[in-house]
Amino acid sequence: MKLINGTEIAAKVHAETAARIAALQSRGLTPGLAVVLVGDDPASRAYVRSKDKRAAELGIHSVKHELPATTTQAELLALIARLNADPAIHGILVQSPPPKHIDEAAIVLAIDPAKDVDGFHPVNVAKLALDDPTGFVPCTPLGCQRLLTEAGVKTSGARAVVLGRSMIVGKPMALLLMAKSTAERPGGDATVTIAHSRTRDLAAVTREADILIAAIGRPEFVTADMVRDGAVVIDVGINRVDDLIAPKGYRLVGDVDFQNVAPKCAAITPVPGGVGPMTIAMLMANTVTAAERTAA
Repeated sequence: MKLINGTEIAAKVHAETAARIAALQSRGLTPGLAVVLVGDDPASRAYVRSKDKRAAELGIHSVKHELPATTTQAELLALIARLNADPAIHGILVQSPPPKHIDEAAIVLAIDPAKDVDGFHPVNVAKLALDDPTGFVPCTPLGCQRLLTEAGVKTSGARAVVLGRSMIVGKPMALLLMAKSTAERPGGDATVTIAHSRTRDLAAVTREADILIAAIGRPEFVTADMVRDGAVVIDVGINRVDDLIAPKGYRLVGDVDFQNVAPKCAAITPVPGGVGPMTIAMLMANTVTAAERTAA
């Protein structure tokens, strides 16, 4: 069993990104990223801090807008309009989920697609479906694809099962895996099945997978009987489960029962240290791409 180390692969991506930033700075351009957080959700706040810290380390001009939970839809839209018009900002990210009174779909729609480094704007979703490389791909599935290619996993002709159908991971992940592989974006040409909580005889479907992407949001949902011998498993999930022995009273687990599934696998990602670091790495890379396009 091979452990696919997301922390190491993310470090490689960051090194590539830093070189691209240096090239832009030599031309007088510094990539800029604006991260917007509405409310005080602890997990979102920690995630925004990690993004801001990584951007600063790489040399990206990072602007953090932390707004109170009472921020109105109109106030948030006004901020996005200012960021859209700011030439120093190349990427805009509004941390999800916002408070319940905010219409998240309207917020995503308000972001300039050329600055939508999260890849959620309908224009970018359409470009992904159309194999148009000028769009932005959501960071988590893009990171999963990079993990597969860096681990030497052959996707062409492979049977891939994506467990989960969200717009954040499941659907774009399936589109990436079934797309035609290119030199710029390898890791496609797979035969893809999307499975979910309503799939009949789910275990039989997941057992068909040469490559299984688990993104269903349920702790340790994928058990050993759901995975074929020699499969490659990418665990997107990150869930807190109570653990009285752990120093913080909880531990982080994925959507896969790692202890029992790993021995059956040719390769598998751990949680933490697998997909998580790649999401931030691809966000930084997307931001630099946005800046490069303004300089072209």
